[in-house]
Amino acid sequence: MKSISINELKNYFNQEITISGFVDNIRNLQWVQFIILRDNTGKVQITIEKSEENNKEMVELFEKLPLESTIKVTGKILDSPKVKLNGMEIIPTNIEVTSKSDEELPFNFKDLDGVNLDTRLDYRFIDLRNDKNNFLFQVQSTLVKYMREYLYNNNFTEIHTPKFIGAASESGADVFEVKYFDRVAYLAQSPQFYKQMAMASGLNKIFEVAPCFRAENSNTSRHATEFTSFDVEFSYIDSYEDVMNLEAEMLAYAIEKTNEIHKDKIKELFNTELNIPKLPFPSMKLADIYEELENRYNYKVAEEEKNDLTTEAERLCYKLSQEKFGHDFLFVTDFPAEKRAFYHMRDEEGHLMGYDLLWRGTEITTGAEREHRYEEIVKNAKEKGLEEDVKFYLEFFKYGCPPHGGFAIGIDRLTMLLLNIPSVKETQFLFRGPNRLNP
Repeated sequence: MKSISINELKNYFNQEITISGFVDNIRNLQWVQFIILRDNTGKVQITIEKSEENNKEMVELFEKLPLESTIKVTGKILDSPKVKLNGMEIIPTNIEVTSKSDEELPFNFKDLDGVNLDTRLDYRFIDLRNDKNNFLFQVQSTLVKYMREYLYNNNFTEIHTPKFIGAASESGADVFEVKYFDRVAYLAQSPQFYKQMAMASGLNKIFEVAPCFRAENSNTSRHATEFTSFDVEFSYIDSYEDVMNLEAEMLAYAIEKTNEIHKDKIKELFNTELNIPKLPFPSMKLADIYEELENRYNYKVAEEEKNDLTTEAERLCYKLSQEKFGHDFLFVTDFPAEKRAFYHMRDEEGHLMGYDLLWRGTEITTGAEREHRYEEIVKNAKEKGLEEDVKFYLEFFKYGCPPHGGFAIGIDRLTMLLLNIPSVKETQFLFRGPNRLNP
């Protein structure tokens, strides 16, 4: 008999079913035992009458079975309005213990107040049994599903690029070196070079969801040394605004779909509601933002700092975007090219043909129109001192390459902002940072 999940039980009233899960609670009363069974879709009550001779073995089992053991239950599912838990109960005919838990858990995962985050991460397999933490990954999965769906609906192809690479893929970020047989290789900071190779290959519209690695010694709430990146690249664009529009449409679509499916439970467990973004997303030039921040909030920075957004400027941009546009998102454009990657296209004045996207005062994306002209990209690489390091990459543009652009979003950071979680340590299945390599 096929095992089913708890959220499917309502489809099987008065039928014999088989179901498996964790023993969440046991109430051992004089005449009856109530066992609460849990899987990642919900909880259900199992009712065992002690007076029935056929139940004797099951009754004895639950008099000594530790909580968090796993069991397989066969029995009849009944519609029982008197039962407070979902108005149903299972009357079992057979129960098999599939694993037995130790008597004492490292911590009470049902009440994480006061439990040190590092302790929780050390025992992540226990921490994720918490309803809220477990559900977080269902939301994340739904969000990614509909980001993917939007792209599939627009004729994108999903590709898978190598994570061992022979040269660093982005300037300004450290890389992890690894021994690759008789030579040195690097873990990919980004699939950027290979996304652009796909454009030169004529694939036209591609995306990838995959790990990226950054050897940055950053101990912040939003950085990790390994994270999941959602990368998009597509050809025959007229400007970087085409890239901005596609990203905005994709995010709005995915957030709205996620809200349709999980709205009630997000409210229940996270005490928040998803704000469905309206299109188009607002956009401001970098210089105009600093002018507005000074005029509105008396926020001033030195001239040499105005070539990028400071962390405090990012934070204030949330307030600015809400006051000025009534929006949680804000595109920031017209960055100088000096601190950006050499493969970003520049205009005649040296400004980047690209953008950052901020959500609730946090940067989630750097996107751009790419430089696709061979002579220009060789010149840009030479200016950065990278001509020899990226010689293989420059080859992609020698034989014709269409105008193209793209962006990347960190899924873990996106989830953090979606659900108002304080740190990416909690939105990664297993966090990797400068001081954490286990479990």
